Parts: sequence; C-alpha cells; structure tokens
Amino acid sequence: MKTLISALALSAVAGAPVMAQNMESDYASWPAYSGDDLEMTVDARGTRFALWSPKAKAATVYVYDTDLNTPPVDSLEMRLGDGGVWRAQTPAPLYGKFYTFRVTDASGRRLDETPGVWAKATGTNGRRAAIIDFAKTDPQGWAADRGPELKAMTDAVVYEMHHRDFSIHPSSGIVHKGKFLALTEPATRTPQGAATGIDHLKELGVTHVHILPSYDYNSVDEANLPANEYNWGYDPYNYNTPEGSYSTDPANPEARVREMKAMVKALHDAGIGVVMDVVYNHTAGGDDSNFSLTAPGYYYRHRSDGTYSDASGCGNETASERAQMRNFIINSVKYWAKEYHIDGFRFDLMAIHDMETMDAVAAELKKINPSIFVYGEGWTAGDSPLPAERRALKDNVGRMTGIAVFSDDIRDAVKGHYSDAADRGFATGKPGNEETVKIGIVGATAHPQVDYAKGNNSKRPYAAAPTQVVNYVSCHDDLTLTDKLAKSMPGSAEAERQRAARLAQTIVFTSQGTPFMFAGEEVFRDKKGVHNSYKSPDSVNAIDWTLKTRNAAQFDYYRELIKLRKAHPAFRMTTAEDVARNIVFDKTDAPNIVSYSIRNNANGDEWKEIKLIFNGGTTPFAAKVPKGEWTVIARDGVLRADGLGESKGGTVVVTPVSALILARTK
Repeated sequence: MKTLISALALSAVAGAPVMAQNMESDYASWPAYSGDDLEMTVDARGTRFALWSPKAKAATVYVYDTDLNTPPVDSLEMRLGDGGVWRAQTPAPLYGKFYTFRVTDASGRRLDETPGVWAKATGTNGRRAAIIDFAKTDPQGWAADRGPELKAMTDAVVYEMHHRDFSIHPSSGIVHKGKFLALTEPATRTPQGAATGIDHLKELGVTHVHILPSYDYNSVDEANLPANEYNWGYDPYNYNTPEGSYSTDPANPEARVREMKAMVKALHDAGIGVVMDVVYNHTAGGDDSNFSLTAPGYYYRHRSDGTYSDASGCGNETASERAQMRNFIINSVKYWAKEYHIDGFRFDLMAIHDMETMDAVAAELKKINPSIFVYGEGWTAGDSPLPAERRALKDNVGRMTGIAVFSDDIRDAVKGHYSDAADRGFATGKPGNEETVKIGIVGATAHPQVDYAKGNNSKRPYAAAPTQVVNYVSCHDDLTLTDKLAKSMPGSAEAERQRAARLAQTIVFTSQGTPFMFAGEEVFRDKKGVHNSYKSPDSVNAIDWTLKTRNAAQFDYYRELIKLRKAHPAFRMTTAEDVARNIVFDKTDAPNIVSYSIRNNANGDEWKEIKLIFNGGTTPFAAKVPKGEWTVIARDGVLRADGLGESKGGTVVVTPVSALILARTK
C-alpha cells in the first residue's frame, strides 16, 4: 500500500509542476455536486451510474456477474455533465450484478478500477460494488423501528464495544461469534448461568452501544476468515457499506446489509441505541484509495512539497473544508442514519475536520432524528495545514453547536496520565488532581468555585454546556482501566484495584456531561497489559465472560451506578447556568478529597440535595455533613441506587478509596 503521493503525480493532476499552496486554490475552483444520485441508482428507467470526477479525461463503468476474479460482462462509457459528474445508464435493472469505475486522469493515465466512494453494497473485500434491492434487506417491522428518545445527550449512558471482543470468547454462549448477529441472540448465558450478549446490556442498563467501526475496512481478508484476523477497523475502505467479516457471508452483498440492520433492530427492541464509530479523517491507502482513484489529489490535504499531510498519524488526512469532501461526510452520516437507523456518531480524530463541517453534520442529523447525538476526539495525532482556529478541537467545542468532545481532563486526573502506565491519579492516591477532577465534575463549564489555572490539561472552561462533554476513564485506546490500575498499583491486591475502579467510575457517572465506559470493565476485563491492541489476537482482546460471576460485586456496583444516574436528572443538567447555580463545592485543603453538593432539586430532581464526597487517599476523612434526614446511597465501596440506610448527618467518616453519596428530599 502506498502512503505517500509524489509531487510529480500531483503535478500531473494539476497539469503543471505546481506546489501545494497553488493546488489549494485550484481545488477550490473544482465544481461541487450535492445531489443524492451519485454512484448508482436503479428505478423504472433502468440502472444509472454517476461519478464525480471534474478533471478526468474519461470514465468507464465495468459490469460483472461476480464479486471477484471474473472478466466484465459489459462496459459503459460515461459522459461528463454538470457539476463535474460523469454519467452512464442502461435500461436494464442490474440487480445481482457488480460494477466498478475506471477513470483516465488529467495526464492521460488510466487509474485502477474502483467501486467509487459512494458504494452502498459490496462483495468480498469491497473490491466491486454490488447492485441490490435494499428494500429486501429490511427486517420485519423496520419501517416502525426507532431508537431510544433523548431529551438531551446527557441522558445517554454509552458503552463502547467491538463486535469481536464482545462475543468471540467461548464463555459468551453466543452462536454468531464476532458477527452482527451476535447482538440479536436472546438468552445467551455463560457456563455459570450469567447473562451475556444483548441480555447483559439490558441487565447493565446502558442506553447506547458505541460500536467500533462497522463500515467496510481494509485490514481483514474477508476471503480468508478462518485465519481469524483481528482489527479495530480504523482503516476505512468503503465508507457506506457494512464490514463483510462481521457478516455470515462476505461474498453475499445483501447478507452484510441485512444482518447489520437486524442487529440495530434487535438493540432498538431492547431499548438500546446504536452509535457508529466513523473515521472520515483519513483513508487506509493514499494513491490507491477510492478517493484518489476517482478524483486524484482533491480529497486530501498536502504539505508544501506535495506529500500527504498526516494529522491522522496514518499516512494521510482528508480535506473536510473542500466542498465535495464536506458533502461526502454530511451525506454519508445522513445515509447511515436513514438506511440503518443509526442513533449517534463518534468521530475519530475529529479535530482534523473543520468546525463548519461538524456543525453541518449535527444540524442535518437532527433534522432526521432529534435524538441523534454527535461526539468525537477533540484532538489530532499530528499537525495539520488546517489552521487551529478552524479545527473541531476540544478547545473550540464551545463555538460549535450540537457537538461533544471527550474529556481528557477527567480521564487523566482520575486514573493517572494515559501516556505513563505507572502514573497514578486521584482515585489511586496521587494528590494534586483535585481541581482537575472538579473541572470534570462541572462538565468543563465555567464555575465560580473551579480554578482552571490549576487544571492539568485545560486552563479555561471550553464547553458552553455540559452536553458538549463526554466523561470517561478508559476506552479501546491505551490501557484498559483494569490494566492501568495493575501497572500503577504494583503489588496491590485485586480487591484494592477493583475498589479504585469503583471510585473512578463513580466520579465519571455522577459528573455533569455524558458518561462513557469501555465494554467489559463492569466485569473487570483486561487486555493482558497491551495498550494498543488494534490487531492483537482474541486471546488479548476477547472479554472472558466467566469474570461476570467471579467479579459479581463489581458488576452489581456498575449496574447500580447506572441505575442511579438514570433515575436522577440532577446528574444530567443541560446548561452551564444550572451547573454553576446548583453545584456547590465544600472548602477543604485535604489532599485527594473532593466534596460538593448538588442543590435546589437540580434539573427537576426529587432529591433537594445530593452530597458527594470522594476520598482518593489512603486514610479516612472525617466529613462535616449538615444535620438532617439523609439516605445513604454509597458508602465504603458499596452503592445502591435505592439506598443503603439512613444518616442524621454530622461528622461522617469517608473510608479511603471510596465515595460517600447522601441524598435528602427536604
């Protein structure tokens, strides 16, 4: 796979030896096309093909009987029309056929065949696009299918998972291991009788699953699935068709579409929404990507010497600020929302995209479904030619609308810095993180009692509202929470590490913003200490579901924590003004102590006041609590959403590495 494009090749595209700064103005002059008929359409008039490639000298469609290794049965020469779109048509409805495009570029080179950038169905390994009747892929009841309704993004509880991790282990009891259909199987159980699969998700109480990339990606050979290749899928190939290795028959274009829809429908029937992880910031290849094989150079940013710029760290970065790339991103997410009923989108390295594009993404999706939400990584993996003031960065999220970013503030403050395995955080006894924990608690909004100058990662409030922040302590990237605790607490007992995990997640789930957790941490899963397991074997990545019985108390704590959050809107405020008015921090100079109240029946909560005290230290803390009739919600590493008992207030001892949560109605 090539990862760099030569200056000579770029010059050929432009027709003269020009440098990247001149190319930018040239690309701006290319006509854009925002119609919804790009790629292929079948109707009563036959089959029509449309390909955007304004600078091409010629374009051809090849029609095939099969998805691989056969000669074409027909070819159609295309003609250039308005908007830089080449078109061809045939009166026959070509259902069951496959096709590719082949472009002759401005220099006269015939490029390799490509399924195009808008292929919505493909055969094995996505090399040829397929012509199918999508109406025949809809599950029964699909027209009435809906995901969960949300008043605000902060009402969501997001569970990040990978298809294979979640179901591949023998203990899962799931038949369709590693497949879309794994999440359609009811009543799956471990050998010990614990619920797995979709029943486990219902039991845990999450509202949404965030599934790692499910579009067609490049790294797994769909023609050789017995090889058991594994990949996270952050190497996009065809953005608008499901990944074949997650289907039962990658050679059957209808199977992957039908089975992904069946998965979405089953989750919706269980009251669970589906968030799709999308990676529009780079492509798996450079010169050989479907983008480059249709409109060479246009879709990417370049350095001054003509090589690909690489803010993704993967060899290239796309140019969202250009009209046709922006159209592609917007229309692609709209397609997934309409055709597959997707409920949310997580943007990988979102700061590579410009803010205008991301605002348009959120606005267009809300027109389709008001409950859809959008969030992403508010950073890049490297520098970009796109000016920082235009990037969808964490620091710029307050200037965007309908977009949320991950909080690295709460992540690193609670468990220790992600880049240093041995570094401890608030929940593991390291002092000095208290103010950054408070930044997480208020959802990175302005608060009169939070001193951002003392923040570790952020020196100012960057969110205009708590709905713009996603709180987490771990995800698929870097060490799992279990592994991080093992590395940073050497010599500790597992029970100590589980206690630290409970405190860490209690901070996340009671903070303002949207809580996000990594699959399997509720049963204390690990990844054998591997921090970048993107292509590690199942022995590293698979969730061993026997842990659910072994660590039953840990699972119960997570389940009760989620139940608590869902039951009480005080944890789910939607405006910075409400957060500043209703959250009051207690003055304490004790290290590794954060104490505060949520008052005033915040956000319509039945509880007038909630007192939360987090002790990340190694010694007990004597807290002063106002006298009154308090219900104890959490104490000494145990939590029950409906209460553990009663307290009259006064001096209350908070044990080390635990949360004390009290609530009163008057």
